Amino acid sequence: MKDKKTNLFIVLSGIFLTNALVAEIIGAKLFSLEAIFSIAPAELFILGEGPLSFTLTAGVMLWPVVFITTDIINEYFGKAGVRKISLLTAGFIAYEFLILWFVTKLPPSPIWLNSYPNLQIDASFNAIFLQGMGIIVGSLTAFLVGQFADVAAFQWLRKFTGAKMIWLRATGSTLVSQLIDSFVVLLIAFYVFGNLSFITCIAIGIVNYIYKFTVAVVLTPFLYIAHGIIDTYLGKEEAEKMIEEAASSSF
Repeated sequence: MKDKKTNLFIVLSGIFLTNALVAEIIGAKLFSLEAIFSIAPAELFILGEGPLSFTLTAGVMLWPVVFITTDIINEYFGKAGVRKISLLTAGFIAYEFLILWFVTKLPPSPIWLNSYPNLQIDASFNAIFLQGMGIIVGSLTAFLVGQFADVAAFQWLRKFTGAKMIWLRATGSTLVSQLIDSFVVLLIAFYVFGNLSFITCIAIGIVNYIYKFTVAVVLTPFLYIAHGIIDTYLGKEEAEKMIEEAASSSF
């Protein structure tokens, strides 16, 4: 536990894993972005589909944090580090879905049911946590594809930026991964397994990506804050050594 490099990976992995798992759990809720700011719905028309507003899943609040944490792990631990935590997280997400499915099948206690006389609490619980197979497959696929795309884009940009311009390789790779994530999950969950048309899924994906693009840009300063904290914790010499080793690590 005195190994700073190991402690750093544990902390970053914990942030990554926690946000990914919570994002999956809260993803069943939809919210109106316009309502937060008390403005009228956008009513956008995209590819002939609409009017579309910024109705988003609650999970989008956390996915940008996941992808930014990916970039930080990539910076200090390389592609191998991202691959390790991504595969581990995918396994835990599958485990999470399995446990939620099992829990919804448990017979409800009369005490619990009677505690909410004006609410069909068991049906509501199941409706929130019991996600369809299409969403599960789409979510897991989008997560892994998005992660590997993030890694590839990050390392490709690093060839041109070197150790400088953190904002370009981190934000640029996040924008690529978020682009893929926005469309893969919708196409699998609602086009392959659902009843929405291809064009409708693409239109909704564009609206989602506009939000994710904006958030990724807004969160860019936090990359430098995190980088500064980590460099101070590791020491400048050790931090630079890890970054150089990460840049040449294999997948």
